[in-house]
Amino acid sequence: MSQHSSINYQEIYDSFTWDKPSYYNFATDVIDRWASQDPDKLAIFWIDDEANKKTRNFAQISDHSKRFANSLSAENVNRGDVIILMLGREIEWWEAFTASLRMGAVISPGTTQLSSKDIEYRINAASSTCIITNLANAAKVDEVQSNCPTLHTKILIDGEKEGWLSYQTLVGEASNIFDSQNTAADEESMCYFTSGTTGYPKMTIHRHDYAIAHQVTGPYWLNLSEDDLHWNISDTGWAKAAWSSYYGPWTCGAALFVHHSNSFNPEKTLSIIEKYPITTMCGAPTIYRMLVLEDLSKYDFSSLRHCVGAGEPLNPEIIEKWQRATGLIIRDGYGQTETSILCGNFHFVEPKFGSMGKPAPGIDLSVIDDDGNEVAVNIEGDIAVLVEPNRPQGMFKEYRNDEKKTADTRKGKWYITGDRAYTDEDGYFWFVSRSDDVILSAGYRIGPFEVESALIEHPAVAESAVVSSPDEIRGEVVKAFVILARGFDASEALKKELQDHVKQVAAPYKYPRKIDFTESLPKTVSGKIRRIELREKEWST
Repeated sequence: MSQHSSINYQEIYDSFTWDKPSYYNFATDVIDRWASQDPDKLAIFWIDDEANKKTRNFAQISDHSKRFANSLSAENVNRGDVIILMLGREIEWWEAFTASLRMGAVISPGTTQLSSKDIEYRINAASSTCIITNLANAAKVDEVQSNCPTLHTKILIDGEKEGWLSYQTLVGEASNIFDSQNTAADEESMCYFTSGTTGYPKMTIHRHDYAIAHQVTGPYWLNLSEDDLHWNISDTGWAKAAWSSYYGPWTCGAALFVHHSNSFNPEKTLSIIEKYPITTMCGAPTIYRMLVLEDLSKYDFSSLRHCVGAGEPLNPEIIEKWQRATGLIIRDGYGQTETSILCGNFHFVEPKFGSMGKPAPGIDLSVIDDDGNEVAVNIEGDIAVLVEPNRPQGMFKEYRNDEKKTADTRKGKWYITGDRAYTDEDGYFWFVSRSDDVILSAGYRIGPFEVESALIEHPAVAESAVVSSPDEIRGEVVKAFVILARGFDASEALKKELQDHVKQVAAPYKYPRKIDFTESLPKTVSGKIRRIELREKEWST
């Protein structure tokens, strides 16, 4: 049972108003506040695969971030400069992130899986002056540095390397007295690179008021209080880490549980949930899909009280399996790199499995048609956020250096998410597809998610991705790429069985006329299936 389950969604939604200060800085307004209230208050409990443990309290995060901000300033990294932060779940990620906000620099997190070409593109696109990474990735930076004229400061968090400064030395030697910047709420604070359907990644620029939007994420979706230990199983290079590994939990004074590992292991993850007093958990649907393939009856989930998922829609079947084993409902949340949480199965919302839930407090969310008019119940359209006359907190400022793409996200007074959905009679949103993922077959519009959800209900299917495939008669047909569960072997008989299963569970016209059994699916760093990659291969052959 969730905390505060007696709270009424409509009352919260109707009475909610955004805090809109002229000046805001998360480091000083949140981190330093917790540090002064209780210097020993736990901020991070960190472990790695070798069972090493570290902790940080809020006073240490505050102190180290002040020292690092002083070090950066001494190296001529200034307010407004873009700092690329390319780390895994090392504890320095949180300290450097906080230091950047504190000094008014613009933090640009990136995954450690970036190639040297990716790094070069990001440094030059953002005119970055500084990069922070680890020894494992330093050579990639050195390889392209001569092509990056703005980059003058390189910082290693571990080890020593010629041409690099040591994070540990910088922090150890610097003063912890730092005159924090009085940043305007609309001043730039973050630059996320987000992959579009075409071209190079876009620079998504956020302002300091982005942090304020997570006053909804933390208490309402993550359901956090000061006493919680929250585990977000997310790569630090993804905007989800800002939601659920930084702003959301620390707004509430919750402690973060961090497992630093280079790979995801379902059995290890379940044993960690059992061993440590983790109370709340956030993971991409891919993670839950892998967890429910294990024998969940072997594990003790008694510390866990609240689970959420985000990044792509969550199949009802997975929610049901997880609930049977743990007694907990995975509460889906929806938002984007460009926004904070827009819609979700908040802890005070009665969930409908497979639904996106209801609009977030402070967000006027609708489904609209091509002319910008709101559509009727059960009619599919574009998911849109009302941004005029009152812009909600958390909306991105722009795609830097791309006025056209920025303008393309607007339709009159609406921000268009690029996703399609419909609403039901009770005001719940139901995801259909990305705008460019819809399959048009013999006049039917088919959303891949429905077919994937049907497939995953079959015991032979561990995971699937559904895309359009060219067909002479129907224009395009549904094709499924299927990863089989343990104990099942690919065969024509199984293919037929899966097709019949989808006809029964979804609708006859939605069944996959083509099925490929595969060992893996292409994914983004954050675990989302890259349907576009599969679709492009289909249409290029």
